[in-house]
Amino acid sequence: MSQTATPARGIQLQTAVPGPRSQALMARRQAAVPRGVGSATPIAMARGEGAMVEDVDGNWYVDLAGGIGVMNVGYGNPAVLEAAQHQAALFTHSCFQVLSHEPYVEVCEALNRLTPGSHAKKTLLLNSGAEAVENAVKIARAATGRHAVIAFEHGFHGRTLLGMTLTSKVAYKQGFGPFAPEVYRAPYPRTKEDVSALVTMFKTHVDPQSVACMIIEPVLGEGGFTPAPEGFFEALTQLCKDHGILLVADEIQTGIGRTGKAFACEHFNLVPDLITSAKSLAGGFPLAAVTGRAEIMDAAAPGGLGSTFGGNAVACAAALATLGQLDELNARADEIGRKVRARFNALNSPVVQEVRGLGAMIGVVFARDGVPATAEMAALHKYAYEHGVITVTAGTHANVLRTLMPLVITDAQLDQALDVLVAGINAVFK
Repeated sequence: MSQTATPARGIQLQTAVPGPRSQALMARRQAAVPRGVGSATPIAMARGEGAMVEDVDGNWYVDLAGGIGVMNVGYGNPAVLEAAQHQAALFTHSCFQVLSHEPYVEVCEALNRLTPGSHAKKTLLLNSGAEAVENAVKIARAATGRHAVIAFEHGFHGRTLLGMTLTSKVAYKQGFGPFAPEVYRAPYPRTKEDVSALVTMFKTHVDPQSVACMIIEPVLGEGGFTPAPEGFFEALTQLCKDHGILLVADEIQTGIGRTGKAFACEHFNLVPDLITSAKSLAGGFPLAAVTGRAEIMDAAAPGGLGSTFGGNAVACAAALATLGQLDELNARADEIGRKVRARFNALNSPVVQEVRGLGAMIGVVFARDGVPATAEMAALHKYAYEHGVITVTAGTHANVLRTLMPLVITDAQLDQALDVLVAGINAVFK
């Protein structure tokens, strides 16, 4: 897996963050962009190389956020750029419902091969993760003739109306109701026996014969990087089969090599009926997908599925170049995960409540005497970007440091970033 040359310099203390150019652009942003669009840092990016980003003031940072899991192949990935440029010279776009094109079909063929299960599959291409989730539910309803959906606590599935309804975090919902009907929520499992909560739901909240699908993240993303427990998906799959309910795996953040597998389902021997992917699918270009059993995907009538921009030709070319690097991404994710996990476990600190996750999707949970350390996590995030490391938080209480670095990060860059975070922990948790 090739990558562009990253800056030779090490991380320098960013004493002028945000710099004057970042400040000026942030002021323009405040005047032009709605306040509802969040801003994790006061930094304006100018360019990126591999796992490094440069701001408009010339400061370099190690990026452990990766566009919230979008840049698995890194910034400026040569194979992605070459493929996108070649396709752009031919044509940038054709609405697939009007004029079919080969890049769209090739991505569908690739995802049909790569997603778990040996059954016949078909794939629909879209623009974003939220759009993929919405269409997965549409397809499930069309295939089953049912209307209810079960989601899980702490899950995140997007910011559209149905996406917000499925998402389990009040901060994303304030002022936007009423929400979509017939969505029910179960506790995210902590043990395989937690499938019993769903059995209880069928007696107290919703008739299983009216449930079209359940949607679940194999590893919680926004909810705090919690993997489902061993054995849970076997029980959940059987429960769904018993009641004719379709199982949808939301792999928007966990997919495309993040956990050391093409899809996190593979860690659990889970073969879902439908699977959603997006984020790193196209190496930074907007592309999303729903892949599922062929007979289920064919349930919608012609015209029932589609998107003007979904399956854009340039994004599809970038996706094919990305998927061609999966073996290397998977191997590197495992290496990164072992390194990150070992470094934080070695701290043996009372404020590090847990280090959890799969592959390079590692979350570090901070708490004081069992109380989520929300304020301290915010201070650590600020310390990090002021010292050359970009981070993002997660968890219902925003007390989880999540690692979503480009998987092309070098060992030297990763070590430097971890040094900064350890120093930050020592400075913040006095």
